[in-house]
Amino acid sequence: MVRRKLGGLLMVMALVLSACGSSGPGSDPYAMRFAKKADEAVAGGTVTYAYTSPFQGLFEPAFFEGEDDSNVLDFITEGMFTVKEDLTTVPNIATWQESEDHTVFTFRIRPGVRWHNGDELTVEDWKFALETIASPDYTGSRYYSVEMIKGAEEYHNGQAEEISGIKVIDPYTIRITVNAARVNTIDNLWPYPMNKKYYSGIAVKDMADSDQVRKRPIGIGPFEITAIQPGQLVEMKRFDDYYRGKALLDGVVYKVIDDKEFTGLFAEQAIDIATAPRDAYAALKELDHVTVMQSPELSYEYIGFKFGHWDEEAQQNVMDNPKFADKQLRQAMYYALDRQGILDQFSYGLGTLTETPIPSSSWANIDDSEINTYPYSPDKAKALLDEAGYADTDGDGLRENPEGQKLVINYDAMSGSTTAEQRTEAIIRNWRAVGLDVRLNGGALKELNTFYEAVENDDPTVELFNGVWGLASDPDPSGLWRSTDLWNYSRWSSERSEELIREGVSNKSYDFEHRKQVYYEWQKLVNEEVPMIFIAERSTITAVSERLQGVTVNSITNIVSPHKWWIKEVN
Repeated sequence: MVRRKLGGLLMVMALVLSACGSSGPGSDPYAMRFAKKADEAVAGGTVTYAYTSPFQGLFEPAFFEGEDDSNVLDFITEGMFTVKEDLTTVPNIATWQESEDHTVFTFRIRPGVRWHNGDELTVEDWKFALETIASPDYTGSRYYSVEMIKGAEEYHNGQAEEISGIKVIDPYTIRITVNAARVNTIDNLWPYPMNKKYYSGIAVKDMADSDQVRKRPIGIGPFEITAIQPGQLVEMKRFDDYYRGKALLDGVVYKVIDDKEFTGLFAEQAIDIATAPRDAYAALKELDHVTVMQSPELSYEYIGFKFGHWDEEAQQNVMDNPKFADKQLRQAMYYALDRQGILDQFSYGLGTLTETPIPSSSWANIDDSEINTYPYSPDKAKALLDEAGYADTDGDGLRENPEGQKLVINYDAMSGSTTAEQRTEAIIRNWRAVGLDVRLNGGALKELNTFYEAVENDDPTVELFNGVWGLASDPDPSGLWRSTDLWNYSRWSSERSEELIREGVSNKSYDFEHRKQVYYEWQKLVNEEVPMIFIAERSTITAVSERLQGVTVNSITNIVSPHKWWIKEVN
């Protein structure tokens, strides 16, 4: 259920700055297309794609960690299959047949696909990628995408020299057997090949820091990398042997810029396309030669309660923090928060409130009429707190807990945007207005990496935290919500939640309507229990110069079919 990029198939696990965005309006629930005059496309020219943070430079799908690198990968590589705008997984380079028991998949890839170094793509390259990720020495975070393959666990534990569930039939055909039938096997299976010859002689443990990843990466996409200035600049040129045909552009420059210069650089026409910081939205709208596009993301902003900690030895979430054990306290904090007002004031009114962790664009999203939408109601919040025994016993205007002890709740959020401090103050004021003593943990917002470290490592001072999760096209909550999920940062789970998550991918759920009802019931459970407060669905804002044509954005990326982009002469 985590966000995947690169056509919807690579995991980008990130808590990002919560003030940066929320979903905007749109007639198409999956995408808003960028339409300009029906001019005739012409070839030639180079465009600049800007990004506002230094990139890590992990230009291999199996190893990248964030959007900073995946933006480059969107130009240079592709997967065996992809996700359409209706969030269904479909063939791309590979087609497949599935056995009647849903455990054996026979894939056939398209002949004649070339790597940037001239090698032809074969299924050996895909097999090599699967083995790399399953290796005991793999240093990335994608093992989840191969663990369903029969024999992968033994290979991962060093108990086997090969993965028994992978069999190469011929250079273009491969058979993959999985451990058990799961309705979303294709959605989760790793789709990106690695050039086996190109990585020859490099140990898996050394790959992430190798020249093949850092300095001379190759792919099978429409553009190939020609130069890298670490953390700052990537130059790409058209790959003439791209299997879909030559791109119209001569090249693309991926350039890191200061976010404070974002609008100015667009005004000077120094950059052509970029994901815009929300702070720049109003100024960009004033530029006549810039189109500002909104596309709904598969993501949600939330405020999470810390119910416990991660037990590294047991690989299990442990719910041992009693502070938020009372459901009425959690529900009261939901009612006390003026979510729409906060969105209107700090996000230009572009947000869409959400009540569940399944996106509104998904077939599995439950209608608001069937759940509690937790409208802003300080009176309801106060009544719930009174009923639960949270009373102001000393007359200072702030409530004590039911045992009469002083109740102080730490709140963590990230710095970064110009409105981050004001936004955080508004959130805390909402809770203090109903008598809850919520304080900014440590007295200040945390820098991104410091925030990550504190939340992920269950710093005991972290009790309430503001984050964002990106989602995959499939609604399976696995990865974020199970008791065995490291990324379940709230550390909440319940027996019924576990049962429903398992049933959602069971054989019964090959019946579409049954699976839908399972996820409806799961959302009702989460809505009632309030393990976190859901704020809003997010949106991506993309700024595009008038000279750049053919751009399409959707809920997954704003780099869609870049081989079709072209430059229009502008007076």
